[in-house]
Amino acid sequence: MSLTCTPLHPVLGAQAHGIDLTQPLSAQQVSAINAAMNQYAVLVFRGQALTASQQIHWMSHFGEIDIGLKRVFKRPERLGDERLIDISNVNAQGQVDRRDSPKNLSNFANQLWHSDSSFMKPRAAYSLLHCLITPSWGGNTEFADLRHAYDTLDKRTRRDAEGLQAEHYALHTRLLLGDEAYTDEQKKALAPVVWPLVDTHPGSGRKLLFVGAHARQIIGWPTAESRMFLQDLLEHATQHDHVYAHEWQPGDTVIWDNRSTLHRGRRYDISERREMRRTTINDDEHAHLT
Repeated sequence: MSLTCTPLHPVLGAQAHGIDLTQPLSAQQVSAINAAMNQYAVLVFRGQALTASQQIHWMSHFGEIDIGLKRVFKRPERLGDERLIDISNVNAQGQVDRRDSPKNLSNFANQLWHSDSSFMKPRAAYSLLHCLITPSWGGNTEFADLRHAYDTLDKRTRRDAEGLQAEHYALHTRLLLGDEAYTDEQKKALAPVVWPLVDTHPGSGRKLLFVGAHARQIIGWPTAESRMFLQDLLEHATQHDHVYAHEWQPGDTVIWDNRSTLHRGRRYDISERREMRRTTINDDEHAHLT
């Protein structure tokens, strides 16, 4: 079967049919998925239980897998392969973790609007999240299209944003949430990076507004004015009617493009088990995104 897509929201997101995620992809299927990603930015595959190795292999069709903050933070892992990011509230011993654990701090940071690894160079391209266990309520993931955000800016704000650059810092969200337990060595390893505030998505050729919780400063602007402008732009990009909210079911697999979207997790009862596995590819010369 060939890939077909059913839109899930007027702005972004589609349910994908016709591809078995447990099987290797042909070059034609990779091309079809890339084309769909360029159009919809978020693809949802329902009811396909993936093993960890199948998930890694499938995502590797699109580029080199990025391990994100594991480059700096070495913590006990329960999934074995460092290419798998454990998006859960479960500790290395397999138990639901305590409320104030480092893992739950990361979960709370994930509830801020962000693009994966926007604080690194290269930044992330695609992320894939596979659902294993859901809590009894909450835990949705919401997505917003940054191309649509640019398209719907008023003329004055669009003019003001053109040509600006923003600094993205990995620890900005952690510091906002009260976590200051970082060594000087870790801070040095996570030096800020700079991206254009108005960028062009390479797959679709559309302009976009590259904002998010990791963006802490507009280069050359006073900090207060800078942060208020970034907050205004973020609020614009994530208006309720611009957002697709995905309600997870076990066996769901969602892939999205971090270069053209923001996402955030939503609140759930962290005393209940929630398990997801994420894989992410770098946006570099090894990516196969055309």
